Amino acid sequence: MSDRNPPPTNRQLLIILGIFTAIIVIMINCVSMLVDWAITQIPISWEQKLGALIVPVYEQKTKDSPQQEILNNLLDRLESKLDNKLSEKRDYRVIYIPEKNVNAFAIPGDVIGIFEGLVKEVKSENELMMILGHELGHFANRDHLRSLGKTLVIRVAIASIFGDNATLANSVGVVIENISNTRYSQSQEYQADEFGLMLLNKTYGHVTGATDFFKNLKEQEKLNWDFFSSHPAGEKRVKKLEKLIKQRQYKLGEYSDLEPNLQFSN
Repeated sequence: MSDRNPPPTNRQLLIILGIFTAIIVIMINCVSMLVDWAITQIPISWEQKLGALIVPVYEQKTKDSPQQEILNNLLDRLESKLDNKLSEKRDYRVIYIPEKNVNAFAIPGDVIGIFEGLVKEVKSENELMMILGHELGHFANRDHLRSLGKTLVIRVAIASIFGDNATLANSVGVVIENISNTRYSQSQEYQADEFGLMLLNKTYGHVTGATDFFKNLKEQEKLNWDFFSSHPAGEKRVKKLEKLIKQRQYKLGEYSDLEPNLQFSN
């Protein structure tokens, strides 16, 4: 007697698995797009309430210091150059984290986190202001919320599909704990660079120092800085910034020295 329902072949199993995987990917992408659109509609007040849950995770790692006060004064200077639409209802501030990571990041709730390791690599006030302006660019484009939302969607979707309640329950906590390593798309990073360049020019009347940090990144890429896990390669960023500077005919000027409390001997 012949078997009317023979077991599927390996090829058939692979096809079924491929179709199943494609459906999951399409569903996640569709939900991500919906979340991406919805995030742009979130009122700033809601974002700040979300920040009230996230920021304390990083505030535990820091304390009041001369460095933090200086960084906030620099941020205030940049904020004064923002359009009213971008500064209205906002309360931007810096938290300075005394750890060796070479990174900076934007947190929902108008907070920019900067690690001591990054400040140690900076050689001028202009260079540091470019980094702060870049992070303000992420706020202007709401990149920090977009990336957080997409990461949550993917984690929750995977946990739901595979029925891991523990993973589902921990997803939000894991995302919050790792927000400082958020990876933005290259287009988001380049847009934030452009925003930072614009603010640098408004603040000083020139853009000296705009590419310095990224040139340093290019030279230090073999050191595996944390910055590289969440940002495009330094060489590409330098080229794009130099092209923008030429197109917009921005001027170059004198460097401004860092405050003594931000100067570290390497």
